[in-house]
Amino acid sequence: MIRMENVVKRYNELIALDHFSFAAKEGEIIGLLGPNGCGKTTAINCMLSLLTFDKGEIEIFGQQVHPNNNAVKSRIGIVPQELAIFDKLNVYENIDFYCGLYVTDRKKRKALVEEAIEFVDLGKYRKFVPKKLSGGLKRRLNIACGIAHKPALLFMDEPTVAVDAQSRNFILEGIRKMKAQGTTIIYTTHYLEEAEQLCDRMVIMDSGRNIASGTVHELQNTISTQERIEVGFITEDQTIEAQLEELPHVVKVTKRNGNYLIHFEKQENNLPDLIKFMESRGMSYTELSSERSTLSDIFLELTGKELRD
Repeated sequence: MIRMENVVKRYNELIALDHFSFAAKEGEIIGLLGPNGCGKTTAINCMLSLLTFDKGEIEIFGQQVHPNNNAVKSRIGIVPQELAIFDKLNVYENIDFYCGLYVTDRKKRKALVEEAIEFVDLGKYRKFVPKKLSGGLKRRLNIACGIAHKPALLFMDEPTVAVDAQSRNFILEGIRKMKAQGTTIIYTTHYLEEAEQLCDRMVIMDSGRNIASGTVHELQNTISTQERIEVGFITEDQTIEAQLEELPHVVKVTKRNGNYLIHFEKQENNLPDLIKFMESRGMSYTELSSERSTLSDIFLELTGKELRD
């Protein structure tokens, strides 16, 4: 669906994309993740022919990208982070306007608009203008405007930002339905738990480069900490930390809420090995829990940054 090879985009002395490569297959949800200023928006705008680039190649649907390729553009949908809806048009009119940019046949367009309204469950709000809608309903309208023409490729930029939990769950379920229907989705978000739930693969960007890509499991294998085990002891002993560091495959031992957090470089057999180790040394513990590295851990180790920086 998308192929970007060594794309370079400069703004004077600033290199926004530094030989950036990216690929998406049909029917995938790809999480495009990175801290603010990493180049995500520039990459997307280059894919959409909204920006020219200095070097590299971009193909969508097997065709070279250029601003006048309407055959390609008509198969693409965009749900921007900033609400792209008209204040003076009601729900139906907003969706009809955007669908009309791609579908000129009125009968066909009416059917598509009705289907989009049903898909985002805005039927009883069809005559409402945006100021009468809640934040979550406006987000649903924003999505309906981007999908009404049934794009094969959909770009979604922070579609759940600043919405309540109920609306977020509704939107995420809708995205899963679109994937099931065969839509390829490029998804950007600062909510890493969403990316873990939704995305088939992740691409992590930093400083205009693709620094890591793969499934969550594949990305977990790229970082030093594969598993963390938290253990609390009945009695405090100044030698406990040093003893725990003697365990095989331990990267480091840290403290969390009075307990010890043991970071392991591999996933297998850590918990039974730890239990045997503690029993052999007469170390009595009060609690014991294991957790795999999360996408947030992966992101932080690879970029050295919190995603919301």
